[in-house]
Amino acid sequence: MIKHDFPKIHFYDQDFVDIYNKTWSWVSSSWINPATGEQDSGASGLFLFPEQDKLIIKQFETIFSSFFLVYSNRNFEPCNNLDYFYKLQEQNGAIRWQYDTKTGKPVFTDDNPEGIGLPLFAWAEFNLYHKSANKKRVKDIMPVLQKYMAWLEENYKQENGLYAVPHTASTMENSPRDGCVYPVDFNACMAVNASYMSALGDILNDKDLSFQYRKMYFSLKTRINSLMWDNDTGFYYDLDKDQNRLSVKTIAGFWPMMAEIPNADKAELLVGHLKNPKSFGTEHPFPTLSADDPHFSENGEGYRGSVFSAFNFMIIKGLEKYGKLEMARECAISHLYFVLETLLPNYEKETGDLYEAYLPGKYGKALCSTPLKNSPDFPKKHYLITTGLSTIAIMIENVIGLSISLPKKTVDWIIPNLEIMGIENLSLKRNLITILSNKSSRGWEIQMESEKLYYFTINILGQKKKTLPIPSGKCSMLIDKL
Repeated sequence: MIKHDFPKIHFYDQDFVDIYNKTWSWVSSSWINPATGEQDSGASGLFLFPEQDKLIIKQFETIFSSFFLVYSNRNFEPCNNLDYFYKLQEQNGAIRWQYDTKTGKPVFTDDNPEGIGLPLFAWAEFNLYHKSANKKRVKDIMPVLQKYMAWLEENYKQENGLYAVPHTASTMENSPRDGCVYPVDFNACMAVNASYMSALGDILNDKDLSFQYRKMYFSLKTRINSLMWDNDTGFYYDLDKDQNRLSVKTIAGFWPMMAEIPNADKAELLVGHLKNPKSFGTEHPFPTLSADDPHFSENGEGYRGSVFSAFNFMIIKGLEKYGKLEMARECAISHLYFVLETLLPNYEKETGDLYEAYLPGKYGKALCSTPLKNSPDFPKKHYLITTGLSTIAIMIENVIGLSISLPKKTVDWIIPNLEIMGIENLSLKRNLITILSNKSSRGWEIQMESEKLYYFTINILGQKKKTLPIPSGKCSMLIDKL
């Protein structure tokens, strides 16, 4: 594997830059050869986390980690973990939610006996395509994803058009979702995946494939809106066996935003919950359980109030879908400050670290008085496989504000505030780009450097927006002149 420098970020708060750099330097310690259990950053390495003397690879973490590994400048291959799951696909199309890498066997639990995971592979692959422009990969993996979707549909789709699976498929094992038969998050994720399967079909110019999954998406959208939405509370809920809505508001109710299921009015009501401190707008956004629920705990207690990077990433991406870019950035920065303060605490009793989950109301790692059955070491320490979403992906995409598509040769930069920030030596396949904003004697200036031509769209404060072709070499533009 050819090693490159990681892209450098520039931001006015140096602590944000430090935590970004530290994450990349730590990731190598979690890149492990599954056969030997030893550190291996080569082509055979996987992003793994030792758990109870086993090396377990998990579908949930694998999918989400790909969203920040794409920024490693090919130092860490984001496809490795995904391909591990694809290679273990069963004859009937099944892909289980976790495997023991030493044996290659699936790991089942009492609360998820068939090992169902959130079906989000197509979302991850769509993102990989836009960061790599590897159309051949899309063609190669589509039969795997089609068989997987067919397996889910054949075994778990009910007559009402929704999917009945254990709610723990989303990893939220001690969430108070008793009586849940039709989880809102799993069904919304099926819609997310169907939408991106359709988009991958478009990439392959396969109209039949695109139409098939678009039809599946709209069918799910209709059913989720009609059965899971509650007008009185403005929220999406799980259903019991009789299709009655349960009353517990969990973070699962925001997955429909990621699937673009709610209309504008419903989305505003959901955003209201994210802003309400008595619901999900806690000081550290966003808890896994609504703060007004009797089971909510300020200590987190697993999925009864803890804040998880992966779920925050999901909500922030959902806000983007509805044009709530400023709110998404504010929440991203707030979340990062809590992660940062827990990594660099102002007290000497405990050394800081990056954790699996955090407290909802103050700085610090989440607590759990009753050990979780499937995760007795909760919250896991040094858990880079998901916290990298916050310190790398959210940092680049929402704090700095860059959106990149290699197939389209486009870089969009949304700058809500004029600040000294940017990225340096980000690899776009065989093209290294640098985009920095600085204040010079001539005013605010965007400095750019690239090896090849690309198209740059800048959106400043929602007031100035312009798309320009950026030639190879160095160039700059004055914001006042736009």
